[in-house]
Amino acid sequence: MKYEAVIGLEVHTELKTKTKIFCGCSTAFGAEPNTHVCPVCLGLPGCLPVLNKEVVHYAIKVGLALHCDILLHNKFDRKNYYYPDLPKNFQTSQFDMPICLNGYVDIEVNGEQRRIRLTRIHMEEDAGKLVHSGATINTSESSNVDYNRTGVPLLEIVSEPDIRSGEEARAYLEKLRSVIQYLEVSDCRLEEGSMRCDANISVRPVGSDKLGTKAEIKNINSLTGVQKGIEYEAVRQARVLEEGGTIVQETRGWDEAKGVTFSQRVKEGSDDYRYFPEPDLIPLDISQEWIEEVRRELPEMPDSRKRRFVTDLTLPEYDADLLTLEKGTADYFEAAVAAGADAKLVSNWMLGDLAKLRNEGGVPIEQSPIPPGNLAELIILINKGTISGKIAKKILTEMWQSGKKAAVVVEEQGLVQISDTGALEEIITKIVAANPQSAADYKAGKKKAVGFLVGQVMKETKGRANPAAVNELLIKALEA
Repeated sequence: MKYEAVIGLEVHTELKTKTKIFCGCSTAFGAEPNTHVCPVCLGLPGCLPVLNKEVVHYAIKVGLALHCDILLHNKFDRKNYYYPDLPKNFQTSQFDMPICLNGYVDIEVNGEQRRIRLTRIHMEEDAGKLVHSGATINTSESSNVDYNRTGVPLLEIVSEPDIRSGEEARAYLEKLRSVIQYLEVSDCRLEEGSMRCDANISVRPVGSDKLGTKAEIKNINSLTGVQKGIEYEAVRQARVLEEGGTIVQETRGWDEAKGVTFSQRVKEGSDDYRYFPEPDLIPLDISQEWIEEVRRELPEMPDSRKRRFVTDLTLPEYDADLLTLEKGTADYFEAAVAAGADAKLVSNWMLGDLAKLRNEGGVPIEQSPIPPGNLAELIILINKGTISGKIAKKILTEMWQSGKKAAVVVEEQGLVQISDTGALEEIITKIVAANPQSAADYKAGKKKAVGFLVGQVMKETKGRANPAAVNELLIKALEA
């Protein structure tokens, strides 16, 4: 029997506010453990929460960008469970009256457009962080708790079970991350935990409309982990059913190193959390005027920017898609084009040599030692014929290492392209004389022999000769 996967994702993203959701503690990442805490976020008796208005503002902004309905009247609830990283023994969240309902995210996988519906978006506080002595909780002899993250504001974005593969799940998560980054409400760094994903996965026979028993993979912290974890779990469940077994509703972990999921605990249902309205926070009323104010703040979204790059700048769809995936990359691209460089050439350099340098150093585009104006200058020098494309690659590396402008590197290292016909003819005469066999091969009809001679000229000039001029002059000399 052939099975299909049915997948829904719960994505938690930390909001980029300066203080926590219900107190004035800092949300800065990387502080010493248990230094960004106070009686409120530690849940000490007699301390009352106060809602951070900026959290609501950000939630409305994300909801509008994802085409959601904003509930004018919503409230907070207590989600009750015991875990060492939850000092109050309950999490302040939203249950039956969240701030956003419905909505959707459009994705494209293998040329096919898919619309993934959203169930809801709600506000809640983050829990603390368990720091294990081993690689996972199962392999650790001890665990410590850091409460700095407790009370950091979260949005939980819940999709409908519309996703059918690990590849679609990754595309959905990439698009969601892109939209949220464009809104500048979160940095969405999975490696730092500011964006985390729980995947609910079940399988069913192809053609069936009945949902199977789901397992949830918790806190996957990489795009690759999301895709591979889902793919593994779907195959595991299908194998269990094929062998006559049954799927247990449970929470599973993802072991990145082994590439497998593993059982953690039996999965709770919503009734197990004994939700009830948060008595220390009054219900939240949102005016239509506030919603319209936020709507006017919305920036150009990734899909719109991609269409503009294709239509106005005549970029290929592939280039435009990669350039608009992250706001910083799209901003850099537009700044380089505004500085006078050709759009397609900027794209080629950004997605090629510059991307290679960034990846090798793990450097975000915003921290590139080559500002967009400097990249534009390099491209303009190529177009003017001042330098060759081959030399430009060498110059780019020097610009990356030194932070110098292209023109400075060219002047310091004497890299101006040789286009003078007289100078090139002298070099070509020398090269042809030194390689009589190649010259004879060309005259005998082996036209590819000219490529070898061009290479020898480039070697002689250390890459500074104008390749087009060399090719033309060589053929002229050989056919004389």
